[in-house]
Amino acid sequence: MGHHHNHDHSKDMPSNRLGWAFVLNFVFTIIEFIGGFLTNSTAILADAVHDLGDSLSLGLGWVLNKLGKKQANQHFTYGYKRLNLAGAFINAVVLIAGSAWVLVEAIPRLWNPQMPIADGMIALAVVGITVNGFAAYKLSEGKTLNERVVNWHLLEDVLGWVAVLIVGIVLLFVDWPILDPILSIGFTLFILVNVLRNLWATLKLFIQATPDKKTYRQVADALLELPHVADLHHLHFWSLDGEEHVLTVHLVLTENLDIEARSDLKQHIDNVLAPYALSHTTVELEDPDEACRDN
Repeated sequence: MGHHHNHDHSKDMPSNRLGWAFVLNFVFTIIEFIGGFLTNSTAILADAVHDLGDSLSLGLGWVLNKLGKKQANQHFTYGYKRLNLAGAFINAVVLIAGSAWVLVEAIPRLWNPQMPIADGMIALAVVGITVNGFAAYKLSEGKTLNERVVNWHLLEDVLGWVAVLIVGIVLLFVDWPILDPILSIGFTLFILVNVLRNLWATLKLFIQATPDKKTYRQVADALLELPHVADLHHLHFWSLDGEEHVLTVHLVLTENLDIEARSDLKQHIDNVLAPYALSHTTVELEDPDEACRDN
């Protein structure tokens, strides 16, 4: 009987998306630094520093995503999937720190606004929206927590450049430099709220909280409805990386089953759990008079 090795290239898509986002963001960061010096704009230079931090986070996310695909071994029996959570956590922390820095820079300018160079702002804003917008669009197709957090990095940049574009156009006609810090604070707070939500989701997975309480209840109810199942306990449902979930449970039987009945029950269990696409499952069958060894 032959073995067929079909390589599913779709599994590499998160790495491809993160890789493209990293390259685009890093190249544009260099352009930003050059543009900031040429236009003598401290606002653009500050954004370039922020984008440099984003590039480092994107690169880290890219590397961790690739490491997360390594096979399980005797040291990491579930594999390296949880490294994706580490990447999501680090990226969220970097973005929170960057947002705090933007607020520290922007808030004092409410009382001491500085007139930027409008022409340079508009030109770089158009390039910034195009580059970061394309990268954000590519990452929006991703489902991993790592991709979602990194996507907020890029969305922050897109919204930032939209603000720069609006301010640049307005400042061509009126002398209102205070618009710059107002818009910067607005979009930074918006991004900060969403990143904090993703950070909380990541922390919950780190401490092995149930990824979805509704699914937990559905699985428990479905298992209890199986024939020959009287009760269940030690039902543990957690996630490796936000995508691949793990389930363990002890099922107490109504009676001592023969080999054929146990085999039928196992098939019923497989059918019940199949819709949830669990990566790892461990189900222990306990006879009615059997003491649970985990108690």
